Amino acid sequence: MTDRTARSIARRIADDIDAREAQVDAAVQLLDEGATVPFIARYRKEVTGGLDDTQLRTLETRLSYLRELEDRRATVLASIEEQGKLTDELKSAIEQADTKARLEDLYLPYKPKRRTKAQIAREAGLEPLLDQLLSDPSLAPEDAAGAFLNPEHKIESASDALDGARQILIERAGEQADLVGELRDWYGACAQLETRVMKGKEQEGRKYQDYFEYSEPLVKAPSHRLLAILRGRNEGVLSLQLEPGNDPEQGHAQAIGRVAHHLGIADQGRPADRWLLDGCRLAWKARLQMNLQVELMVAARERAEAEAIRVFGDNLGDLLLAAPAGARTVLGLDPGLRTGIKAVVIDATGKLLDTATLYPLPPRNQRREATEVLGRLCRQHGVELIAIGNGTASRETDQFVAGALKDLQLRGIQSLVVSESGASVYSASELAAQEFPNLDVSLRGAVSIARRLQDPLAELVKIEPKAIGVGQYQHDVEQHRLAKALDAKVEDCVNAVGVHVNTASAALLARVAGLNATVAENIVAHRDQHGAFARRLDLKKVPRLGDKTFEQAAGFLRIADGKDPLDASAVHPEAYPVVKRILERLGKPVTEVIGQTSTLRALNAEEFTDERFGLPTVRDILKELEKPGRDPRPEFKTAKFTEGVETIGDLKPGMILEGTVSNVAAFGAFVDLGVHQDGLVHISAMSHQFVKDPRTVVKTGQVVKVKVMDVDLHRKRIALSLRLDDPLPGEEGSETRSEAPRKAGPRKPSQGQRKGQPTGQRESKDSPSREGSLAAAFAKARRGY
Repeated sequence: MTDRTARSIARRIADDIDAREAQVDAAVQLLDEGATVPFIARYRKEVTGGLDDTQLRTLETRLSYLRELEDRRATVLASIEEQGKLTDELKSAIEQADTKARLEDLYLPYKPKRRTKAQIAREAGLEPLLDQLLSDPSLAPEDAAGAFLNPEHKIESASDALDGARQILIERAGEQADLVGELRDWYGACAQLETRVMKGKEQEGRKYQDYFEYSEPLVKAPSHRLLAILRGRNEGVLSLQLEPGNDPEQGHAQAIGRVAHHLGIADQGRPADRWLLDGCRLAWKARLQMNLQVELMVAARERAEAEAIRVFGDNLGDLLLAAPAGARTVLGLDPGLRTGIKAVVIDATGKLLDTATLYPLPPRNQRREATEVLGRLCRQHGVELIAIGNGTASRETDQFVAGALKDLQLRGIQSLVVSESGASVYSASELAAQEFPNLDVSLRGAVSIARRLQDPLAELVKIEPKAIGVGQYQHDVEQHRLAKALDAKVEDCVNAVGVHVNTASAALLARVAGLNATVAENIVAHRDQHGAFARRLDLKKVPRLGDKTFEQAAGFLRIADGKDPLDASAVHPEAYPVVKRILERLGKPVTEVIGQTSTLRALNAEEFTDERFGLPTVRDILKELEKPGRDPRPEFKTAKFTEGVETIGDLKPGMILEGTVSNVAAFGAFVDLGVHQDGLVHISAMSHQFVKDPRTVVKTGQVVKVKVMDVDLHRKRIALSLRLDDPLPGEEGSETRSEAPRKAGPRKPSQGQRKGQPTGQRESKDSPSREGSLAAAFAKARRGY
């Protein structure tokens, strides 16, 4: 890649992330040298001018795209030059193409293609006929075509010749890069998304009833609505069409007029004008519109997927960084009816101590025996917390535990319901089999439930991120992009907290910047063989953990109670000389300086900078010395579910309840009230102020108080409000708030809109399952993207 190209890429990325080119250059160099985003964000602030992890993730993505664009540009230029058709004007246009779409538009006329009808017509010598009619529309098409009959190529009549010339006109219009670009911009701005229910699918697809007669500008369709529509189309419930504006007839006329204008065609009453305009109409209808519809839908889906992935990533981050209960002995319960409640006890370090299966619920109803077993487990092992999975029979299990603790007079033990999402995935995984080879799969799930209460981050990293279940249509998005984005989010969260190298699992260590699964397993093996690490520098003795890996990972690895107190902090070993200068200035050992806030804040950070470590690093060091190894996660607390509210049928409008935010989507937040069906706080019911992003109000795992506004038992929908003073529907002062789609045709609100029913739904067993001519073409195009 030339310096000029590198400069161009740096310039564009700098604009994208609101940074200077020099910052981008520095970050790109570090990435190319193998540095990770967490390491750069934390320990190379001077080099990048303080770019944060969000900017660096965007930079990384854009760098990949723009480098791919440059590689493709080089391929296109080489291909056209090899054909001997590369003019200075074309070369300049290709070099200035700033998107892959524009580049492909320019390359299309020169791209090797299959033998088309237009190519066959050219071989029959019909291109001069088209050129004659374009240059002199006063010619009568039939008369001009008479001179181009060619029986050898099956051109036996004027009609045959004109059909062939029309095919050339259609292809020529479709390969005009400027025309295609102009139409793409115009169509994209005015495209109206129209959906209808397929005949006979009304009952089967009633979960999509908001979209049975729906219309909305494509540019305004939010991610969750577009993905819901596409899912409905893929299931054969909905038909989908893109119309050029609210008045399709007028829109098509405008498009045909643009094609004609670009080709220099106008209706002036001359003999060939109508034939030429008919060619423009066919060029739009048969080629340009279909291609652009597919392209616009692909682009719209990609934007929707990007938003869905962002939402999933944000929710995953909130869940991973949820408050840990800490080092306490926990009894984990995986609820069940027929198969019983699987119970396990783990100690403060997560080690499995005991197991049992309880049958207090129907059909066995062995409540007394189950209570005795529960009491024995709690007393024998000193249980401090009880974690109950939130799956089937969780409320019944919660009630049993509450009653049993009361009967056993076991005070001081707190029981709470926690998300078990992904626990079954972990229990059947190879990792779980290695950790507990002789333990029943269902009991492994109970271990996961208990451990995620102690430390959500350490346990959830063992589960494939997309299986954790805090996404928005995660099964509908491109899975490679989703996995890459979620892995990056997990990496950022793990490194934000730090990892205790002497207690961490290989799964957790593998998420540390610079480490991989192999090195992580080597660390655990070395630890098992030689005992706990006494110093960070001892990590260099681990096989395949070289200097570069140590540089990337060391700052995120903690060694508690080691030989050097700094090893328990986020201060990187490379910066220990800075700490030494600080200690020399204070005349005290590190043990007397750590935690001394007033002493440390009295220091002037600028006095300890040098050529390598600037002000940002020194400030970070001083802050870390105040609270070494501090955990950025919030304080542990849980929601208290209301007694007597156990199923959706127990809910009544007007109730004020406490719950836990289980998921945040673009249209609102789902709240677990302990009734086996999450309720939805629509974005319009989150605050008295305008809310653009629900995550500015609530986050996954947050405990909130909500008001029940409406309960739809048939559709299993619960409408909630964070505004506890909101009047109920029908009460004086109530308003209908909805983001439901508009009807096509006469603009009337849909049934869902009149009820104020939001259109999005959380991923669940009851939600739409995972994943016309436009549909077929779109599906075909996606396979090629």
